[in-house]
Amino acid sequence: MIAKTPPPPYYAVIFSSLRTDVAEGYGDTAERMLELAAEQPGYLGVEGVREGLGITISYWESLEAIRHWKQNTEHLLAQQKGRTDWYSAYKTRICKVERDYGFEK
Repeated sequence: MIAKTPPPPYYAVIFSSLRTDVAEGYGDTAERMLELAAEQPGYLGVEGVREGLGITISYWESLEAIRHWKQNTEHLLAQQKGRTDWYSAYKTRICKVERDYGFEK
């Protein structure tokens, strides 16, 4: 599903990842992180795909909202578990969205 975002400017956090073979706890934690992110002030939406390479893009009102999400205790624990068990590699990019446009039938 394509996230419904407000008119720019806003911010996007792009999380690209490669998984390990460890699956235990990943699905439940990933689902919980989506729920928890949606509860954070400044959260605007999320989009994600996984086909070998996983890409999750979350949208935020401000850099401050992103910093608060990054520092959330439960999120910090999931990040640690990701580094030790679930990901063989990942990259996070933070971007300012200055323009967007689309099409929908």
